[in-house]
Amino acid sequence: MAALNDIKRKISAIKQTKQITRAMNMVAGAKLRSVQNRMERFKPYAAKFKSVLSNLTSHITEENTHPLLTSRNEVKRVELLIFTADRGLCGNFNLSIITFAEKWMKERKDINFSLNLVGKKGVEYFSKKSIPISDYHIQVYGSADIVYINKLAGHFIDRFNSGDVDEVYMIFSEFRSISQQKPIITQLLPIIPLKMEGKEADHNDYTYEPDPQSLLIELLPKHISVQIMNAFLQNETSEHAARMVAMDNATKNCTELVDSLTLIFNKARQAAITSELIDIVGGAEAL
Repeated sequence: MAALNDIKRKISAIKQTKQITRAMNMVAGAKLRSVQNRMERFKPYAAKFKSVLSNLTSHITEENTHPLLTSRNEVKRVELLIFTADRGLCGNFNLSIITFAEKWMKERKDINFSLNLVGKKGVEYFSKKSIPISDYHIQVYGSADIVYINKLAGHFIDRFNSGDVDEVYMIFSEFRSISQQKPIITQLLPIIPLKMEGKEADHNDYTYEPDPQSLLIELLPKHISVQIMNAFLQNETSEHAARMVAMDNATKNCTELVDSLTLIFNKARQAAITSELIDIVGGAEAL
């Protein structure tokens, strides 16, 4: 009977775990819809901003180029903005970003890296490494507004203009579908001149006032902010999608485990009943 009671306790514990994972799946799904809507609403603005900026940079000559567009002759110091989640229970979401970042840094052994981390999981991991951390941001998903993003972008621009870093990159998880999120790397500074595609290549002639050079001074820092905001939305959406899938898989595993333990319990109970019947029959025959 002791073995049967152990199995019953396991089944009860797994059923409770199943309730938790199902609830977490529903919460992640609700948060996913909210953040995904924000991401989808941001896309048209980002696309139009890219279109105007690409048209604008096509009017800039080498003589009057902007400092944020100028590459360094020798790259020795690189700052890396890495996005991870603040919480776990989302499968290999955080691990895939961290592994991607470490692999990319190992391929550039001659570079001195400094890290700017978004998300508690990245801070916990890289704080144990020898790579210097210039800054970190915890519990900012959902609350990071444009003022916060502009301040973060200004930090990178100041470090680049002062010569503290030669390049700035960011690594985040790109949301492709609920079942697919992929870590990618994007160069923030120096800004790579954007190329017009499709109909934009035929030239939408904008009238620039006062002049393209003056507009670049205003728009290029905003371009950095737009990219960082996009990374925030993409990474947060990917996190909730990964957690929803992970909790759905955990719920299914709990169901399968309960079924398996229930079968074991029934077999053990039947064996115990059979053993008792054999003892009764044997005792009766002995009498």
